[in-house]
Amino acid sequence: MQKLLFFILFLFLIVSTNAQEQTSPILFIYDASGSMWGQMDGKTKKEIASDVLASTIGNLPENQNIGLIAYGHRKKSDCDDIEFIVDLSNSSKTKVVSAVKGINPTGKTPLSRSASMAINFLKDNNTKATIILITDGIESCDGDICKVVTDAIAEGINFKLHIVGFGLKDGEKDQIKCAAKEGKGNYYDATDATGLGDVLTEATVQTVDKPDPNFTVYAIKNSQPVDAWVKLKNMASKKEVMGSRTYRDTARVYLPPGDYEAEIKPLEHSDIPAITIVVTIKEGESKHQDVSFDGGTLEVSTTNNGEPWDAMVSMYEKNTGKVAANTRTYGKTKQMEVPAGKYKITYQALNMEGIEIYTEVDNVEIKGNAINSVSHDFKSGIAMIGVKSKSGELIDATVNFFEKTTGKNVAGARTYTSKSSNPKKFILSPGTYTVKIVTLGAHKGNSDTFSITVKEGETVEKIMTY
Repeated sequence: MQKLLFFILFLFLIVSTNAQEQTSPILFIYDASGSMWGQMDGKTKKEIASDVLASTIGNLPENQNIGLIAYGHRKKSDCDDIEFIVDLSNSSKTKVVSAVKGINPTGKTPLSRSASMAINFLKDNNTKATIILITDGIESCDGDICKVVTDAIAEGINFKLHIVGFGLKDGEKDQIKCAAKEGKGNYYDATDATGLGDVLTEATVQTVDKPDPNFTVYAIKNSQPVDAWVKLKNMASKKEVMGSRTYRDTARVYLPPGDYEAEIKPLEHSDIPAITIVVTIKEGESKHQDVSFDGGTLEVSTTNNGEPWDAMVSMYEKNTGKVAANTRTYGKTKQMEVPAGKYKITYQALNMEGIEIYTEVDNVEIKGNAINSVSHDFKSGIAMIGVKSKSGELIDATVNFFEKTTGKNVAGARTYTSKSSNPKKFILSPGTYTVKIVTLGAHKGNSDTFSITVKEGETVEKIMTY
């Protein structure tokens, strides 16, 4: 009897746990307007959106209910062409993915009417859901999606609305940003497949089941909104908690009461360091943080004898000596973005050897909100060193160059027995070098030392014969 009671209790705990893990449905509203045939990175927006959405859905929990509404997929000029394709009772990922792939973009963009269909369904069925609307265009029918959402929230309908703008331009986002904010969700910008995948992943995590955000962050750089990571750590437990990104708007997260360390770092290829602040959240309290990452840009290029050349370029903080940023030019102009101030710049030439392939420049001033250009021109010449027998047979040998005054070994290689490497080509900074030859293989045992002078832009050749 006691074993039976334990078994029943065990089953109850399993059922109870599963019930607790069951999250509210996610309802995707999918843009099937004609503009989805537009190209992006060589693929149509339809292809990108359906592939990324399939990947996102594939990563959802197996017990996640998923619904689908599409608009504009059957009639070209009909603002009522909106269809509830997959009901919220559905838990089949395949069903949703197959439906999306079969959609043929055709018509208009009735955002407010599509939102109304989703919200009315929740109201009629007295249920809640996370709604994720994906659109590549603005409202093309009558209606105001922000007002629809605002009225629904005021009526007490329980949902969270995230909106993903896929390739939208500035000036097209005000109404849908307003709708996402009033719908207690986020507006996300996506400009390519990777960005779309990132924001859809985040949107599916920020569900209606999560508490409303109580900590928000807005980041700017030189007076313009900037995308930034917000990483959070509980100071008592030392554990990281779920953070967010600003996506050039506002990052919103929920934090239980406690003290947190918030690290906020600008993205968009910026080298400006992160800012760390302490956030204390009390019961029922909300907080907001504005963060500024003002800085300037160093535009750098490197040449060799006046021609574009590959080099490593690093920036060091003048006061601390710490590396602020670095880049490799690959013979092209590159940019590094750092806080305004003075820096030491170092240049290290690549694919070149010798005594002057590294240089430093101190006190380079970077002005805020400006592009500051610098460049460095390396100098070089070419030394061709060959080793062969008196009969003309190519001989494998080691060749080492030593700086004349210091004796420092600055370059070395082998000639081998191939015409492609014998004579061996050395690109060296101008100067006088001591060259040491040691033969290998069948001709092992010979060695010689001689002096050679390399001049800027010139080629000097030396063939040793044994």
